Amino acid sequence: MNSLTVRIARSSARHPWRALVGWLVFVALCLAAGSAVGMNSARTADYRVGEAGRAEAMAAEGQLERRSAEQVLISARSGTLGTEAARAAVRDLTVRMERLPEVAEVAAPVRSADGRILMVEVALRGEERDAKDKVDALTAQTTAVQRAHPELLLQETGSPSISKGVDEQRGADLALSEKITLPVTLLTLLVVFGSLTMAAVPLLLALSSIAAAVGLSMVASHVSPDTGVGTNVILMIGLAVGVDYTLFHLKREREERARSGGRLSSQALVELAAATSGRAVMVSGFAVVASTATLYLASDVIFSSLATGTVVVVLVAMASSLTALPALLTVLGKRAERRAARRAERGRPVRRPRGGSGGRGESGGRVWTALLRPAARHPLATLGVSVLALLALVVPLAGLHITEMSRDTHSREIPAMRVYDRLNEAFPQHRVTHQVVVRADAGRAAEVAGALDALTRLTDADPLFSGTPRLRTSADHRVSTLELRVPYLGDSDQAHDSLDHLRHDYLPATVGRIAGAEYGVSGDVARYTDYPAHQNGKLPLVLGALLLVTFLMTLYAFRSVVLGLIGVMLNLLSAAAALGLLVLVFQHTWAEGLLDFRSTGSIGSRVPLFLFVILFGLSMDYQVFVVSRIREAVLAGTPTRQAVLDGVRRSASVVTSAAVVMTTVFVSFVFLHIIEMKQIGFVLAAAVLLDAFVVRILILPSAMLLLGERSWWPARPDRGTAEPGAQVTPGRPVVDVR
Repeated sequence: MNSLTVRIARSSARHPWRALVGWLVFVALCLAAGSAVGMNSARTADYRVGEAGRAEAMAAEGQLERRSAEQVLISARSGTLGTEAARAAVRDLTVRMERLPEVAEVAAPVRSADGRILMVEVALRGEERDAKDKVDALTAQTTAVQRAHPELLLQETGSPSISKGVDEQRGADLALSEKITLPVTLLTLLVVFGSLTMAAVPLLLALSSIAAAVGLSMVASHVSPDTGVGTNVILMIGLAVGVDYTLFHLKREREERARSGGRLSSQALVELAAATSGRAVMVSGFAVVASTATLYLASDVIFSSLATGTVVVVLVAMASSLTALPALLTVLGKRAERRAARRAERGRPVRRPRGGSGGRGESGGRVWTALLRPAARHPLATLGVSVLALLALVVPLAGLHITEMSRDTHSREIPAMRVYDRLNEAFPQHRVTHQVVVRADAGRAAEVAGALDALTRLTDADPLFSGTPRLRTSADHRVSTLELRVPYLGDSDQAHDSLDHLRHDYLPATVGRIAGAEYGVSGDVARYTDYPAHQNGKLPLVLGALLLVTFLMTLYAFRSVVLGLIGVMLNLLSAAAALGLLVLVFQHTWAEGLLDFRSTGSIGSRVPLFLFVILFGLSMDYQVFVVSRIREAVLAGTPTRQAVLDGVRRSASVVTSAAVVMTTVFVSFVFLHIIEMKQIGFVLAAAVLLDAFVVRILILPSAMLLLGERSWWPARPDRGTAEPGAQVTPGRPVVDVR
């Protein structure tokens, strides 16, 4: 036994305290490095995709980009809005806002159609992404004016204050998620191990891995900018895989300890676990990393941020399970040995650790034997029924409707969102703004102005548009922008129709006739339209790379083309079934009360791709762990049929325990208010449960039982040498399928 995992484990086991201190120093250095360099957040330019992105880039070139703005609503607390009181409040507010360095411009007040509300719009300076950090200065002035005019009601909203409210809500949600996840995870591990000390080991290592990953992600953000979701995914994936990797290793060590009956030292047991489960952790960990890395092919800053967070936390979790865990197991094992020796000296029986061989005599072994009975006795029927059941869940996928989750989907528990609804009701002409951007040679400025005037006449005659257009031209006369208002909500059909009219009819008929002119339409609706289109265009590339990576990783792990193809097909099936279940739940209204959400009739544009990538990686955990146990038995000379049944039965408790932990982590995200995070949490939880209880317990063993020795093609089950840690049955030939 001289593999890399064994050498690392042996070094940690020989010098356990040195390894533990080294791990803690590593975690501290990661946090210190992250704090020193800080987080590099994505800028507005990093989000630009499609026509909207190109238009925004042209506007920025002419310094005509859209400014973030806050809207302050002034109304009477009761009765009608008095003219003098309203004027005084507007004057006070305008003077205060104009003094702020964050403010670029304060617009003249606008009165609502019914005369009950005045709106004052305040434009902010600087980056759109930085605007939420400047909101506090504006709200402080709004509050001061409110105190000075108690008879009036002043309320503030806008993209910056909404973004700030979403961030605060996300922080509160994550705190709630942690309060739910950590105790349930600890309780699950306590049931598995029957020892608080052993249950705490996976949790503590996972939390330390998360801490180190957060620090490293700050460093990594200077290469791949962070979009604010990196920490979320580190918490979600870090706790799931961190506990899983430790659980796989820990269960194997306890199994070998129980089997040896005290004949092997703690160091030898750690090496045995490293030779088997340690290798499985490395293979599955690199599979998650390789699968997640395909997200970079999406050419999207959000997916890149998600990929970076996942890759970093998985690598750190692998490192902890291969270094700190063997050291910790050695320390705890030696303590257990000393305790056993003292009991023996006193004539007391030595307690056997829980988590033994995992065979028929293990607690719960009869349960897994019963669950495996359909596959063992009727593999063809079990395979057929299971696949048909998953295919039935895939059917709703035909109605999948993907949209970009807009500002209108945020929770109304955010105060700024409630004011936003009031703003939209009182001032419908301010609901949506399209920004038409034109770039041409300065000598064609007059032609551009004439074309935009013709465009204005076309939109004036179109009931989808309203209000007075605003025309701006850059100082060098090369870039012009025209802002057009639409009196409909951004997620409405009318708003999207107005964008289609602009892009496909009005602009080609006007600006499109100017030789050499470049043009495009930006704005919230354009962004919400272009982003899903961009993702759909990248989906074949990412999915193709994902399938190839999954196949190659399985081929590397087991030297079997058949198992590689089975792994790809089963991952596709479980992911599609989970996505179909998501459509069934979130695109309809029947589960709104149960899961506390308001259906948008659609699925977030990032959810399907994120599901496929993350699930393909996480499924490799179970695939590698289960098939590794089967392969060990085959290498030791056990016939494939018996090896399949024994391998699944021996790994079932670990797989299901890991699935429960992962599901707990993902389900906690269902309690979040952000609809896209809700959907991600739900679909990942559903996918993990389907993968652990249907795919690995029913479909995989049925398929392998039907295939028999053909499962290992093109390798032939020739006589060879068993892998380190494999249990060789006396009198049976050793089989090598490599």
